[in-house]
Amino acid sequence: MRRGLLAAALLTLLGANLHAQDAAQPPKHRSAQEIIDAAPASAWRDLDPDNTLYMELPGGRVIIELAPGFAPEHVANIKTMARGGFWDGLTVYRVQDNFVVQFGDAEGEEAGKAKPYPAGTKTHLPAEFARSDKGVRFDRLPDVDGWAPQVGFVDGFPAGHDPRTGKLWMAHCYGVLGAGRNTPPDSSIGAELYVVIGQAPRALDHQLTVVGRVLKGMELLSVMPRGPAPMGFYEKPEQRSPILSIKLASSVPAEQRTPLQLLRTDSRAFIDATEARRNRVDDFYTQPAGHIDLCNVSLPVRTPPVK
Repeated sequence: MRRGLLAAALLTLLGANLHAQDAAQPPKHRSAQEIIDAAPASAWRDLDPDNTLYMELPGGRVIIELAPGFAPEHVANIKTMARGGFWDGLTVYRVQDNFVVQFGDAEGEEAGKAKPYPAGTKTHLPAEFARSDKGVRFDRLPDVDGWAPQVGFVDGFPAGHDPRTGKLWMAHCYGVLGAGRNTPPDSSIGAELYVVIGQAPRALDHQLTVVGRVLKGMELLSVMPRGPAPMGFYEKPEQRSPILSIKLASSVPAEQRTPLQLLRTDSRAFIDATEARRNRVDDFYTQPAGHIDLCNVSLPVRTPPVK
C-alpha cells in the first residue's frame, strides 16, 4: 500500500515538474507568413482603382500601384496617357540584366515616328525626386541604411527620410516603377517608364522620379529576354515585347478588375512579420541576422477573402 502511495506521489511530482517545464518553454515562434495569415481585416487596405494601372501583356496582367503622394504631376500625366491609350500597342524595348525593363515609344525620338500624346498630356514637368515630410506618416524601420539616415514606409511605399532636410523619397527597390529621363533633371513626363528587375539600384534615389511599384505580375517582366550589353536595348524591333494595353483599373469594368488588398505598414501584423524576417529562428537559420534591408521588406498583398 505504501509503495502505491509513494508511486502515486512520485507521478504527481513528475507531472508537476513537467507542467512547470512546459510553462517555462517560450511560445512557439511564428513565421512571417503565419503572422500575415492571422492579420485581422482591419490590418488590410483595398487597392484604389483610381491609382492602379493594369499593364496587359501577352502572358498576363501586371498590376501597378501609382504614388501620387510622391510624384503628383507625373502620376496625373500618366493617368491622362493611360486614359488616352498612349501605351496600347507600344513595346518593352529594353531589358537590362539585373537592372530594369523599360517601355514606351521606342521610336519616340525619331522625327515623324513618335506616337502623339493624348489630349491634356503635359509636355514639361518638374523633377519630383523627393517630397516634404510635413504632415506625412512615416512608418520607420529601426534598421540602419547606407543610402538614407532613416528608412521605412509612406502609404506602403518603401522610402528614405532625411530629418535634417525634411525630405522623403521613394527608394529604388525591386519592382519600383520610375520615369525615364534625358540629362536634364526635368526632362521626364512619364511617357517612358521602367521597372527595377534586379538588385535595388539605390544610387538612383534622388536621380529619377519614382511614380509607383508593381504589386502583381513581376514574373512576367523579370523573365523577358535580356537585350545586349551594355544597356539592354533590343537591336531589332521584332525582339521587343508587345504591350497590349495599359489602363487605369477604374476604367476597366468592375467584373474584369483584379481585387487586391495590401497590409497596412502601421499595423501590428506588418511590424511583427517584419521582425520575424529580421530575426528568423526556424530550424534552417543558425543565427538570427538582427537586421533587415528596406528593399527586402516585401509588402504583403492578398486577394480579399470571400465574405
